[in-house]
Amino acid sequence: MASFIDPNQLDLEDQVVSINRVTKVVKGGRRLRFAAIAIVGDKNGHVGFATGKAQEVPEAIRKAVDAAKKSLIEVPIVGTTIPHEVIGHFGAGEVLLKPAEEGSGVAAGGAIRSVMELAGIADITSKSLGRNTPINMIRATMDGLTQLRTREQVAELRGVSASSLED
Repeated sequence: MASFIDPNQLDLEDQVVSINRVTKVVKGGRRLRFAAIAIVGDKNGHVGFATGKAQEVPEAIRKAVDAAKKSLIEVPIVGTTIPHEVIGHFGAGEVLLKPAEEGSGVAAGGAIRSVMELAGIADITSKSLGRNTPINMIRATMDGLTQLRTREQVAELRGVSASSLED
C-alpha cells in the first residue's frame, strides 16, 4: 500500500473542501493570503488530499490540487463499501467508519462525505468523534482508510489461506 500511485494514469476529479482567508499583520498593514484544502480521487479506490497557500484563491486551489495528486492512497473496496469497521485518528479528531449495506448511501457529513465520494465508496456509515475542523476530519478519515485491509491481505499477514478466515 505504500507504493507510489501515478496520478497521470488515473482519471482524477478534484473538489475544494474549504478556503480560508489568512491575515498577517506587518508594519505597513495587513497581508492577505488564502489557504485551500482540496481532495482528489478517481472514484475507483484512489484518493488524496492536500492544502495549498497563495496570495490569490485560484493559485491556492491549484497548489492544493497538485499536492493532493502526489499524496494518493489506494483504498480497498469490497463491493460498494469498506471491508471492516475502523476508527481514524488525527489530533483531537476521530472518525468512525462502518461498512453499510448496498444501497444505503454515504451517511457522512462535510469533508468526510467528499473523501468517500471521491474514493468511490458508495455505501458507508460514519460518525465524527471529537473535534470537527475540516482538515482534522480529512486527516482522520485518511488515517482510517489507510488502516483498511482486505480479507486476502489479512490472510497473507497471518500466513493462512483467505478461505480459512471466518466472518
